[in-house]
Amino acid sequence: QYTRSLSKVLQLTLAVIKPDAVAHPLMLEALHQRILDNNFVIVRYKDLVWRRQDSERFYAEHSGRFFYQRLVEFMSSGPMRAYILAREDAIRHWRELMGPTKVFRARFTSPASIRAQYGLTDTRNTTHGSDSAESAQREILFFFPDFCTEEWMEKEEPSFRSGQIHYDQQKQIHTLSEQS
Repeated sequence: QYTRSLSKVLQLTLAVIKPDAVAHPLMLEALHQRILDNNFVIVRYKDLVWRRQDSERFYAEHSGRFFYQRLVEFMSSGPMRAYILAREDAIRHWRELMGPTKVFRARFTSPASIRAQYGLTDTRNTTHGSDSAESAQREILFFFPDFCTEEWMEKEEPSFRSGQIHYDQQKQIHTLSEQS
């Protein structure tokens, strides 16, 4: 149980732990802990496996780029975990925590970042994160079709922001504290 009062509106972002990391349970656990240690609120998460067409749809904007086929195949190669994370400036904070896309650059410029520590190649770079509020909205919907961002912002965000939440150890997400 912890309470913290935040002044700014919480922002939602999509975070994905890619198949290379999910394949290693200890790595997945460490990344989950990193999310908590960096003051992100875990609103939802789910483990899933993509079919090839899911990858193709998600990465459609990159179709035609040299890395597209490799990315599509990799992202449908095994289980991954998707999160909806909330925090002030969540998109920027998650992107900073991930580090640069290119693992070599990450190791050089952001050695403490997730990609520097766990990434293997530029495709197998452990994580994905939305790069703008618009893509966060679109990507959250892609992974969590039943989640309504507007509704969450209106009904739940104020309680989450005022710190009326606790981390549910069993469900591994933050939930609203029971009001007494």
